[in-house]
Amino acid sequence: MVFNVRDSQLSIKKTFPKKVREIEHVWIPMKDGTRLSARIWLPDDAEKHPVPSILEYIPYRKDDFTALRDSIRHPYFAGHGYASIRVDLRGSGDSEGIMYDEYLPQEQEDAADVLKWIAEQPWSTGEAGMIGKSWGGFNGLQVAANRPPELKAVITLCSTDDRYADDVHYKGGNILASDMLWWGSTMFAFNSRPADPRIVGDKWRENWFERMEKTPPFVEEWVKQQRRGAYWKHGSVNENYEDINIPIFAVGGWADGYTNAVFRLLEGLPGPKKGLVGPWAHEYPEVAIPGPSIGFLQECLRWWDYWLKGIETGIMDEPLLRAWMQDSVPPQVDYQERPGRWVAEESWPPSKRNSAEYWLSHQTLEKEQPKQDTLTVSGAQQHGLYAGVFCPFGQPGDYAADQRLENGLAVCFTSEPLEQPMEILGFPEVKVELSSDKPNSLLAVRLCDVAPDGSSRLVSWGMLNLTHRESHEFPTALVPGEQYTINMKLNAIAHSIPEGHRWQLALSPTYWPQAWPSPEEATLQVFTGENTKLTLPVREKKAMDDTLPAFGPPETAAVAEKIEFSGENRTRQVQHDIISGTWKLDDFSDEGSRKLVHNGVEYGSTNHNVYTIVEGDPLSAEVTCKWTMHVGRKDWQTKTETTSTMKADDQYFYLTNELTAYEGKEKVFHKKWIKEVPRDLV
Repeated sequence: MVFNVRDSQLSIKKTFPKKVREIEHVWIPMKDGTRLSARIWLPDDAEKHPVPSILEYIPYRKDDFTALRDSIRHPYFAGHGYASIRVDLRGSGDSEGIMYDEYLPQEQEDAADVLKWIAEQPWSTGEAGMIGKSWGGFNGLQVAANRPPELKAVITLCSTDDRYADDVHYKGGNILASDMLWWGSTMFAFNSRPADPRIVGDKWRENWFERMEKTPPFVEEWVKQQRRGAYWKHGSVNENYEDINIPIFAVGGWADGYTNAVFRLLEGLPGPKKGLVGPWAHEYPEVAIPGPSIGFLQECLRWWDYWLKGIETGIMDEPLLRAWMQDSVPPQVDYQERPGRWVAEESWPPSKRNSAEYWLSHQTLEKEQPKQDTLTVSGAQQHGLYAGVFCPFGQPGDYAADQRLENGLAVCFTSEPLEQPMEILGFPEVKVELSSDKPNSLLAVRLCDVAPDGSSRLVSWGMLNLTHRESHEFPTALVPGEQYTINMKLNAIAHSIPEGHRWQLALSPTYWPQAWPSPEEATLQVFTGENTKLTLPVREKKAMDDTLPAFGPPETAAVAEKIEFSGENRTRQVQHDIISGTWKLDDFSDEGSRKLVHNGVEYGSTNHNVYTIVEGDPLSAEVTCKWTMHVGRKDWQTKTETTSTMKADDQYFYLTNELTAYEGKEKVFHKKWIKEVPRDLV
């Protein structure tokens, strides 16, 4: 996960309508006396001519880890007449307190206190918006649902309305093995770093030790909560969209792991809303890879000006949704650009929907319903190693490889070559009538575009823990041999498949490391006929697609000055021991190290993740995640090292998290957490 700024394509603005003044640090008091640390950018005349405010409220350390990315956005907003405020959450960065988990009620209560404080400042008009990607996109929606009076509009990027369905913990009722421990280990490592003595003074060491001692490994609770109960419902705004009564601008990317939520929000929110989906990974659209990037900050200004200043910008006269229709390209694990074109929809779902249906038969997708028959679908534990990462940040190696590497490990169904091009936009849906020989199994589905040369590009995918076939809150074991009809939505996508290409659907009861394996190897029987088919959301070209206004260039403020000590590096390897049958996915990132000129902070990190499984043995699955983090300045130097592991038998998941901290070269802290969690139909 990289928070550096790729600035080679940016149009840097050095002058703005307003001169910008920065307040590097200010304390914002909470009701309980805890203080949150904020950095503020203002128009220099804001005290004489108060302005609306824009809040970004996240746990990723404003004075080092996000300082570069903050530098290109917040001064830009301030230069166009807004107070732009970046706040570290309680227990993160320079803020006081302890962070006990993500999206807790305390986090939302603190946000209300922050918004109230902002409204009381002499430079504030009393009206505010919130913007954020990922965590900040989540809590923007969550805070909006609480209706603080100061909050008037939100821009949410790469977030979700459903914490159980579309986050790094579970997908389709399966533990998301690729990310559950990885993200838990990430926050475990992030939270281990100290506050800056220059900001908090001599108590930095006492606060650091308290933070390391008291901040729990979040993954322990996440693994415990295997059903979609009250824990996940909290902070999931789809529980009641009516709670949100302010305008929402939802933004995502086809390469990101969270894009499904954009479409649900457009369908479910009752008030003013907009949607934008580009080809991007988990990043802001002005810097995201793959491109094309756009002038997203200009679009933000159009949104803020309309809703916070009452200026007619035309943004609400444009179609509800703009999406990048991706052209078919050869499968690669890295893209700088995805060719395609912008398309638009006036409503979602579209007022007129078309579909193409394909029935599954013997290794084929048929346009006519076939005779009833029975097909056997057995899995290989190593199926899925070439799927790419769940939530790409645009690093090399993020995307799915040629799916021919996977297809021999699944049962594939392929259409005839298309006689004319087809474009799809929305959720592909799969309906399957099946049975399982085990009470606990899963179904993974891949949708691919097969070129005339045989190469197979992953277009969309989905998976379902079959014990969750009726409910994620109240799962029930399968009865071996009993037939069930399963309905599954794959990830939303926009894809243009050319004439001569073929659709391909692959089924498997395994998908490592996206899905944690079922406790026993399972074999599925698939019954062809009326209830076993693929439905594609076909989109016809529309005249308005050709008249959409062009986005501006990716414009930003200047990137904060830095001195690079070392650059980024990433390796991602699949290793196979043919004697033992052991497969390993080894993923290492050195995220570089640097010094920020404006405050002298030096920081950097490395991350090493290994996913291991043995052929024929689902209980061999194991994940290990290691982080090193360093932050310092001159004689003040700190480093933390963390190791997190997850494995299972047929009854329990086993978690370990270990933290070691250094001040200079001296080891000053060590603690190990060990947890056993019963398996609950997972």
